[in-house]
Amino acid sequence: MSYQTIRVDHDGPLLTITLNRPERLNAMPPQMADEIGQVFYDLGDARAVLITGEGKGFCSGADLSARGESSALTGKGGSHEALINHYNPAISHLIRADVPVICAVNGPAAGVGCSLALAADFTLAGKSAYFLQAFVNIGLVPDGGSTWLLARAIGRARATRMMMLGEKIGAEQAEEWGLIYKCVDDAALMDEAHALADKLANGPTLAYAKMKRNIATALDGDLPQVLLAEAEAQFLAGKSADAKEGGKAFLEKRKAEFTGK
Repeated sequence: MSYQTIRVDHDGPLLTITLNRPERLNAMPPQMADEIGQVFYDLGDARAVLITGEGKGFCSGADLSARGESSALTGKGGSHEALINHYNPAISHLIRADVPVICAVNGPAAGVGCSLALAADFTLAGKSAYFLQAFVNIGLVPDGGSTWLLARAIGRARATRMMMLGEKIGAEQAEEWGLIYKCVDDAALMDEAHALADKLANGPTLAYAKMKRNIATALDGDLPQVLLAEAEAQFLAGKSADAKEGGKAFLEKRKAEFTGK
């Protein structure tokens, strides 16, 4: 498939999405959201996805000019329609993906770009990167799942601080807060992201999918729900070829070679 706002590269079991509008710090028009959603809708044989941005930014937020700044700011249909039909589905596809998702944040991650970055299972950021929810400065509210993601990642007080004060949160502080997985030197970002992505792309894919679903259940459910979800997931994972290989490798005292099956 041909994409206009992103690049998609395959390297064995790893699929890489690069947001490709560097002249606008990868600001996301509805078309970019649709293209990201399409990739996640049909991952093919990919066993992990790495997302990053071209140039000096990860994603500076929704591209207001792409759908009419006046309607986006005044809320007269444009912003609501774009969220419901474009941005929200993309974030949902990413969060629900049955494979690990890694985001390498190489600059500003603002607005829906912040949502995109934090929706990943692992978010790495270069030291010069930052996370921003600046909606308050124009009288709007965070969207794209930011409220849900921030409150669960860093708690009510810090989520309120980010949203109501519109402060930039640098990568080092983001790591300290538990907002992201890891802050690294800018020059090392892509090497570290690729190393992690390659590890996950060659891991027990079915087990990862069940882990993701169980974590979601744990965040929104109660203990009985989690215990049941774990038992059911363990039953299914235990029948996989990867589980058989893992047990065999353990007995033979060698590294397991998972195939994602």
